[in-house]
Amino acid sequence: MPQAPLSQLKAEAAALADDLGTLTTRARAASAAHLGSAGRRRSGTGENFWQYRRHTTEDGAERIDWRRSAREQNLFVRETELETARTFLFWVDPSPGFRWSSNEKTIQKADRALVLSMALAGALSRSGERCGALGGGRGPVSGARAPARVGEDISNFKPGDLFPPPPRDRAAAVVCSDFYSPLDEWRQRLTPLAAKCRDGVLLQVCDPIEEAYPFNGRVRFFRPGQDRERLIGRAESIRTGYLDKFAQRRQDMTNLAGELGWRFVTHVTSEEARTPLGSLAYGFTADGAAA
Repeated sequence: MPQAPLSQLKAEAAALADDLGTLTTRARAASAAHLGSAGRRRSGTGENFWQYRRHTTEDGAERIDWRRSAREQNLFVRETELETARTFLFWVDPSPGFRWSSNEKTIQKADRALVLSMALAGALSRSGERCGALGGGRGPVSGARAPARVGEDISNFKPGDLFPPPPRDRAAAVVCSDFYSPLDEWRQRLTPLAAKCRDGVLLQVCDPIEEAYPFNGRVRFFRPGQDRERLIGRAESIRTGYLDKFAQRRQDMTNLAGELGWRFVTHVTSEEARTPLGSLAYGFTADGAAA
């Protein structure tokens, strides 16, 4: 399937962002997490209760919590927890192997990753968070322009671009790829990033034939973006070995994500785009926020 127009992907992402509110509410109930600004474990401006403290003359009468004060001989003020906006950075693998689909009816892996990134950025930015592209050249922003900027900057990534360096300031990161490059390469790329991004997700997007390996008989395999190809006379003879390696790579990436303190989420492009959104949003907790 040819690469889809960015305008089409933006529209799909906007629709998914509307669905994300319901999905994250369910995840929030399960994890006591929320997508909004991050709690800093001290009093300040915010929406969540932090603690009660004794009323002082500087507070004024309007700040007294009369329900709490009625149980004591002293007056009390209800304080909220200080909240500040977080920064979320998105990266989508620009390699030819990721900008690929097995047939014209299946969306490219990179396009699906971009849609999911813009959808999550849209939901986060509505909550006041700042979103941008890792290595995109423009700073992260909040509000309605955030998902479009994420999409535009990621669309400008070129095949052969080096994996970007970590941001100067702390952030949360979403890294999207099929993760088929050597495991040591991913460890070298991601370890410095995780040092700056305490909270992160590795999103693996695969084509359905990569997961199922439906091949039989004489099949010619090639690697997108390269001239290399291999002719297999009985493709079914290597099915078990292939599927074992495929499963092992997913386990290796799960383990690597654990080493980094991140999460690993998988998605196949034959599934609905909204399927992985709850897993992507789940876990971006207040405790995991970057300062």
